Amino acid sequence: MHKSYQSILPCQSRILKERWDRKYYDEHRDKVREAKSVVDTKPPTTYVHLHLKLKKLQLEEERLATVERDNRILLEKMSQIMRTKGRVDNHNDYISRSLNKEKRRRELIRVTQENQEILKRILAREPEYNHLEWDKEWEENENFMDNVSRYPRDWWELEKQEQEMRKQELKERRKKDSKKSKSKKRTKSREEKSPEAREEQEEMEEKDEERPEDKHEDKSEEKDEDKSEEETKAEEAATTG
Repeated sequence: MHKSYQSILPCQSRILKERWDRKYYDEHRDKVREAKSVVDTKPPTTYVHLHLKLKKLQLEEERLATVERDNRILLEKMSQIMRTKGRVDNHNDYISRSLNKEKRRRELIRVTQENQEILKRILAREPEYNHLEWDKEWEENENFMDNVSRYPRDWWELEKQEQEMRKQELKERRKKDSKKSKSKKRTKSREEKSPEAREEQEEMEEKDEERPEDKHEDKSEEKDEDKSEEETKAEEAATTG
């Protein structure tokens, strides 16, 4: 066997070299087998008191014992009721006897009397501050503020009122202008036509006045209102600018 052994390093005797290499290899394997790991990979230690909770079992047994005792007492009561047809003495024929009842009653009367006296004194007390004088002083301060301030009080509300008034005035003007223009057109058409045609036209106009306004007239009025709103907005922008 030693003759077939091929050593890595050169040697004089193959037998000794084989023995030495085998010895070194066995020592190496023993060291590897006996080596301890740096990281502890063992399972954690198990504690009995964490898995078997004796206190919890004891409490559960006590609870079951109390439940059984209550059930037994209830069963005895039910059996007694069934035997005796449920005769229960529910009359409370007793008189309340108290040693300090009179003392407590006198104390209550004394406290109520003191409270009533305190209430009378509070109501009879006149106030040290006069609210009427405060109101007068506040009015005077407001007058001083109005005299000193640049803009009047509630100036935004006044502006809104002015804008609404302007809108109403513009609407009224447009209505008057539209009526005037219609009347002018009618007069012109009457002058141009013959008297018979004028009479027919007057009759038609009377009928139209009796009837509700047409859709075209409604649309024209809506357009006029839109124009009036745009003009009011432009005037407001000019005034604010």
